Amino acid sequence: MKTALETFQAVRPRLFGIAYRMLGSAGEADDVIQDAWVRWQGTDRSAVREPAAFLATTVTRLAINALESARARREVYVGPWLPEPVDTAADPTLGAERNEALSLAVLTLLERLSAAERAAFVLHEAFDYPYRQIAEVLEISEANARQLATRARAHLDRERAAAVSDTERRRLLEAFIAAAQNGDLEALEAVLAEDVVALSDGGGIVLAARKPVVGRARVAQFLLGVLDKFAADVENVPVAVNGELAFAGIREGRAIAIWTVEIGPDGIRRFLNVMNPHKLSRIDVLSGLS
Repeated sequence: MKTALETFQAVRPRLFGIAYRMLGSAGEADDVIQDAWVRWQGTDRSAVREPAAFLATTVTRLAINALESARARREVYVGPWLPEPVDTAADPTLGAERNEALSLAVLTLLERLSAAERAAFVLHEAFDYPYRQIAEVLEISEANARQLATRARAHLDRERAAAVSDTERRRLLEAFIAAAQNGDLEALEAVLAEDVVALSDGGGIVLAARKPVVGRARVAQFLLGVLDKFAADVENVPVAVNGELAFAGIREGRAIAIWTVEIGPDGIRRFLNVMNPHKLSRIDVLSGLS
């Protein structure tokens, strides 16, 4: 018979995957996992028929509670709040099942959902839970579980960009980087969507724009201005973050920023730049280069 620790460790990657997608914060997800472990130790495990389902339910409910308090803190956060990046090169298990609801762009959009909608979406889209099981986790009817997931999916479909081919994504990304590095305003504007948004998360700790920058011309000028002021001694290197390509801004061997873009058929729609040092401690730059 497996010990309590062996049973818990066997499903821990999935538990972390649920908690992280629910909270957008690896640190807060760790807290939820620790709380779940304490509860698991105190549970009469002989009465638990399906430990994996029991633990996933526990983590989901704990994450819902944690999300409510996290949102209260984020309301007073200095500047835009962006999810904490996770290094999926160093921890490939996070995206091993499905990469859905893992990218920084999607996690940012999930912040607009209710906690129940977010849970239903994460469990169904990222972990393929049937609506019956989601209903049990959320203690609602199966019809309500289906409605929550459908509503969440519809909201995200309205907000996120339509998929583009890998070839087109690579072309736009290379053109974006070249234009930015060359300081070519016209070329940079050419790869940005008309309603592009740039979000910078410094958390009030480092200098960063405290409001979203919106629109092709404003975002292009903003990005070139940032590069002109701060990028002289910064090297941008590719890293595998949240299951997709991102870039780490490296200064003196340390990541000072993680940035990525969301690309749609009309160009780059979102530029997301995480600069809060508290959110960068888990990024292993070397793993992204291996």
